[in-house]
Amino acid sequence: MTVSIRNLTKRYGATLALDSVDLQMRSGEVHALLGHNGAGKSTVIGCLGGRTAPTQGTIDIDGTEYASLDPRTAIASGIAVIYQHLSLVDSLTVTENLFLGQELTRGGVIRRGEQRRIASTALDRVGLAVPLDAIVGELSMGQRQMIEIAKALQREAKLLILDEPSAALSPVESRRLAALVLSLKEQGIAILYVTHLLEEVMRVADTATVLSGGQVVWESNDFTKQDLVTAISGTAHESPAPVQSDPEAAALLTLKNFSVGSSPSVDVSVRPGEIVALYGLIGSGRTRLLEGLFGRRKSDGTVVVDGAPIDNSSPDRALAAGVALVPSDRIRQGLFGSLGAGENVLTRTMRVVGAPWLRNLKAEKSLVRRTFDVMSVRPSSPDLPVGSFSGGNQQKVLIGRWVNDASSTRVLLLDDPTQGVDVGARAEIYAVIRSLARERGVAVLFATNEPEEVLALAHRCLIVQNGSITEDLAVGAVDEESLLDRIHSPVA
Repeated sequence: MTVSIRNLTKRYGATLALDSVDLQMRSGEVHALLGHNGAGKSTVIGCLGGRTAPTQGTIDIDGTEYASLDPRTAIASGIAVIYQHLSLVDSLTVTENLFLGQELTRGGVIRRGEQRRIASTALDRVGLAVPLDAIVGELSMGQRQMIEIAKALQREAKLLILDEPSAALSPVESRRLAALVLSLKEQGIAILYVTHLLEEVMRVADTATVLSGGQVVWESNDFTKQDLVTAISGTAHESPAPVQSDPEAAALLTLKNFSVGSSPSVDVSVRPGEIVALYGLIGSGRTRLLEGLFGRRKSDGTVVVDGAPIDNSSPDRALAAGVALVPSDRIRQGLFGSLGAGENVLTRTMRVVGAPWLRNLKAEKSLVRRTFDVMSVRPSSPDLPVGSFSGGNQQKVLIGRWVNDASSTRVLLLDDPTQGVDVGARAEIYAVIRSLARERGVAVLFATNEPEEVLALAHRCLIVQNGSITEDLAVGAVDEESLLDRIHSPVA
């Protein structure tokens, strides 16, 4: 199979999302698509999957030329998109998900035995060993992703488009995914691999294309990691040094005998201006700790902010005490996708900039503009639905909600703060976090499973395993290899 897009252009009003893009995917080839958030990657995916109609240009599928595709035509032509947010129904079984909307029937009766036989073959093809009757919502993210891929292959997909496929996966699951991608390549499947993780590109890709400002700015089938970094950012990338905090300052945030659910109790302290990492694998308990602190999960123990115990029994009470959370799933847990990006920024501060029972639209507009400038949100169009922004810019909007100059945030909790974010947007988000810590004295506690993020951003690193904090480390005393060893070592 060969899919070629030629002169593909897409306009959203005055915004040019794609500008005369040419791209080709071939059977048995892994083609990586890279670029900053807002570069046009999501728009390319939308055009190929039938969600987005290009303004001009063509999509050629094995010699048949289309001005645009709809989802039905894309699927019938062998194109399958595995989006970052999966389309599986959590309450259904594995087999039911594989045949959802395409059930095998005879005389109006579902042929369950035949469906199970075919489902077993589909799972074997992706190397997934789970019960066919397992409820999908009870499986890990990596297992669910394999089911989504099996579903696409069962429907005879010939071009598989993977959108940030490992963003929510553990390192072990990421390696399994890479092995599957290489296996599918050997089976003759064409794969468009959209990611911001350059190590993955080096591991699986035959060809790499970089977009910037909606245009192809670089493409090669012979490249190094430094080539990719330079093509994406324009300059060699250096890991930024963590900002310094006052080691003599009293703690701004203190947790005493703090526990969430059945997890062990922990003690944590974060000084004003200090950035502390909760570093552990997915499922280690780092997310539960943040959600418990924010009042999204029931917790026990004492939480002290600015020297006074607070009530964190609900998110609203945590926010009133100056504690804010940026969740890992920004779409489902953080943003209102159909509202404008500016309205998303204002959801907590609208009452602050206006009079009681009366909005101050001029002040709101000024606040949103300042927030967009500080966060480098692109496009700078507050009225556009935030759901139409790229992942990195959505994350900037969400962080901007809690850190704009009308907010009262004293403690900022970040769960995987740069998940699904490219190297350029990641550097911008780091800069904002450092500025909050250094200039406003905000205490930052963030969860991550990326050792390079710990080294780039944190002063201290708390190793999290099975809900416990096993070590409290100064970042200057560890390197990437030692961090990886620690979270993969058995708990003593």
